[in-house]
Amino acid sequence: MKVRKAAFPAAGLGTRFLPATKAQPKEMLPLVDKPLIQYAVEEAIDSGIDNIIIITGRGKNAIEDHFDVSFELEKILEQRGETELLAIVKDISDMINLSYVRQKEALGIGHALLTARELIGDQPFACFLGDDIIDSDIPCTRQLLNVFYEKQHPVVAIEEVDPEKVSSYGIIAGKEVGDGLYEITDMIEKPSREEAPTNLAIIGRYILTPDLFEMLEQVGKDAKGEIQLTNGLKLLLKQRPIFGYKFRGTRYDAGNKLGFLKATVEFALKRKDLGESFRKYLLSLKLQ
Repeated sequence: MKVRKAAFPAAGLGTRFLPATKAQPKEMLPLVDKPLIQYAVEEAIDSGIDNIIIITGRGKNAIEDHFDVSFELEKILEQRGETELLAIVKDISDMINLSYVRQKEALGIGHALLTARELIGDQPFACFLGDDIIDSDIPCTRQLLNVFYEKQHPVVAIEEVDPEKVSSYGIIAGKEVGDGLYEITDMIEKPSREEAPTNLAIIGRYILTPDLFEMLEQVGKDAKGEIQLTNGLKLLLKQRPIFGYKFRGTRYDAGNKLGFLKATVEFALKRKDLGESFRKYLLSLKLQ
């Protein structure tokens, strides 16, 4: 079965970027000149996804506005003869079919997916965490889909992280069954360095199956009152294989300030209209 839908949990409070996120969604912070969430949406499109479900929360209206038609702006740009900018604006609203569902409380990614259960339906789906921006020749989600279509079981994107940082991730244990492909035997949500079986971390790209929803309902809330996706997957692992794939590409954790700054520099340097001038500027800095 072709994976046609993708879920985007986007109801988080974005506290790591306060005060910038006090009145605007973290997902709308611009990476050069494009909001974070648009990079993930474009990856979904390039991976063959047809429909996107964005799980929003209070104060997230700017996300819907961004992907909606903006008649006033389009009219002004047309009157001014700004044809290139007009095309950019229209391309955003024509990008893909989007649906929205409200998560009334930010109670974890697992809870967000349960909120979107009726829209996702009884079919496999992709899940994107917009904090992870991935630069790759083949879209990361396309790489995961290639594995899913072969194995017909859930697939999560993984990468090696600094052992000092394993407590910030869901960590897997598993056996390598192919080039960068692991059959997962266990997964632990945010373990201590001593508890972590490996330094292979789950990052924000998943291909999931609808039987996950029952697991998320069974696993319940953790000590923080949240339903964790990793805990639901761990329960699902008792019933079917789950694979982890070390994707090819560079991942930027734009959910923290340093990662966001690194991504901004790297993406700006790749731009034809900015790269050369920006590189000259960086070289001119007298960095100690």
